[in-house]
Amino acid sequence: MIAQSADVDPADKKMYALRDVTATVPSIPLIVGSIISKKVAGGAHAIVLDVKVGSGSFMKTEREARELAAELTRVGGLLGRKVVCVMSDMNQPLGRAVGNALEVREAIQTLRGEGPEDLTELCVGLGSKMLVLGGVAADESEARDRLLDAIASGRALDTFRAWVHAQGGDERIADDPELLALAPVVRDVTTDREGYVAGFDAEGVGRAAMALGAGRARKEDDIDLGAGLVMVHKIGDRVHPGDVIATLYTGDESRIKDADERFCAALRLSSDPVEPPPLFHEV
Repeated sequence: MIAQSADVDPADKKMYALRDVTATVPSIPLIVGSIISKKVAGGAHAIVLDVKVGSGSFMKTEREARELAAELTRVGGLLGRKVVCVMSDMNQPLGRAVGNALEVREAIQTLRGEGPEDLTELCVGLGSKMLVLGGVAADESEARDRLLDAIASGRALDTFRAWVHAQGGDERIADDPELLALAPVVRDVTTDREGYVAGFDAEGVGRAAMALGAGRARKEDDIDLGAGLVMVHKIGDRVHPGDVIATLYTGDESRIKDADERFCAALRLSSDPVEPPPLFHEV
């Protein structure tokens, strides 16, 4: 579990900083170079990549995501790596939590077998492909059974605990996620309308979390690790006037109004029933 560092692919940091100031972050050739270089530098021989598609990702359309996936697969193959790309939906946030401590708490719930259905299914789906690609399982059915058994037996959580310990963290959070402190100011967002959740601007939801302090608006901003939001409803759910649709967490009460407005602006309701979008688009 790594990120780019002074020891792993140091050129990538300089390239990314240049992309940031030249508006070339969404450039497919540069995305491919950035992603594949880190995987190769890390020594991976089999690679499963989750290529997001939708309003919350760089790739807003299936055409763009398919082009990126094809290039990632092609370049990885030229370097002798086995690569599978899975296009998964990002037209709404994955799971329910958006924010640092909130998302880690949700990840621990998922490792316990108590996580949101979509997050659990994505992890098991991607993990199954990884086990097959790495030669650990004969097929995806066997791989899926092994992963679900790892969760049910507690081995998945044990591995998480070992990762945290190896990086100098407090592994007690695996058994007591509430050790991850949340921001003290908590407010519910309610709706004044009736209908069905038809969609989200997932990027807008992310910006609402940023407004609460969970992300940076400027490079020099500090991140509040306990800030963020938890969504109560997902696409397809029915809501009534007065229903809570999200809970906001922040360390600064003055941030609530802006975040509330951003979240409500990112939500779309319909008077007609709506089918939830597929989690997986294409492999």
